[in-house]
Amino acid sequence: MLIPENALRQFAQQVFLAIGCSPEHATLAADVLLKADLRGIDSHGVARLSGYVRLWEKQRINATPDIQIAHETPTTATVDGDAGLGLVTAPFAMEIAIKKAEQFGSGWVAVRNSNHFGIAGYHAMMAAEKDMIGFAVTNASPLVAPTFSNERMLGTNPICYVFPAGEFPPVVVDMATSAAANGKLEIAQRKGSDVPEGWLQDQQGNAVTDPHALKSGGSLLPLGSDREHGSHKGFGLSSVVDILSGVLSGAGYGPWVPPFVAFLDPLPNPPGQGIGHFVGAMRVDGFRPVADFKANMDNWIRRFKLANPIDRAQKVIIPGEPELEAELDRKANGIPLVDAVVEDLNTLAEKFGLERMGNF
Repeated sequence: MLIPENALRQFAQQVFLAIGCSPEHATLAADVLLKADLRGIDSHGVARLSGYVRLWEKQRINATPDIQIAHETPTTATVDGDAGLGLVTAPFAMEIAIKKAEQFGSGWVAVRNSNHFGIAGYHAMMAAEKDMIGFAVTNASPLVAPTFSNERMLGTNPICYVFPAGEFPPVVVDMATSAAANGKLEIAQRKGSDVPEGWLQDQQGNAVTDPHALKSGGSLLPLGSDREHGSHKGFGLSSVVDILSGVLSGAGYGPWVPPFVAFLDPLPNPPGQGIGHFVGAMRVDGFRPVADFKANMDNWIRRFKLANPIDRAQKVIIPGEPELEAELDRKANGIPLVDAVVEDLNTLAEKFGLERMGNF
């Protein structure tokens, strides 16, 4: 089913309002989710709405948080999200990072006591709008086993860098540090299809392709899949994200990061509070004139787009290009939702007395 962007945005806003969010927070949270859907990252868009509602019902999400700066220097800060939506606390933190960068050249903000923050790209792209390089990472529910282990210790822990350009759109590198994002498993589950080998292992450490393997004690693998194919590199990148997001901020880290699903309780005696994020902004003109940088970025992009392809039918893709193409298409033609997500949203519609998806 294709749903117009504005209709889906309004629905998401109404759900956030229904759980008690302020109009400002409801609008922002909906915007973060819609950005994911528009950019083709369906696993992190409105498909997550019911998950946020269930966590709110379990009193693990505070719909009216008092977000505060807990610690600060001229170029750094730590934000306490008061158990609020990460969709709200992460943009709050990036605004602080941008303001610090405007004054001092760069700004870096850690966040604790937060929740799932949607796509990392949303937050990092905020900096690019100000001619800054944006950076955003977050830790997440422990679903990934470190190299040589079968114990879930890390999240999919995404990393995002955004570099502004001139003639071309920004270069957006937004990726999980696991072999695949958990949302990819959810998409495969909804479609009833297997996933590629190298994404998952069962409880004994054997490679499996069943997208439901996590439910029977399996785990996601780090980027690289196994030691022979470089999983230690994915493990290392994920560790950096976890330390910046959790250890540095005072949030939970490793196996103590709270699970996104409401039926699982966090581990007892956590060393920190909630999920953690880390965002940053660097002024380009702190290094060289913006116009010069953008001219070279355009040249970089142009040259890489002309790289000799293995198959003439498949040209080199610049990071962020597929998502931008999806956004242009979906803004014009609507956002496709699979039946399982439509049913999920209609359940929310009935719960909160909203208009059903089929009526749009």
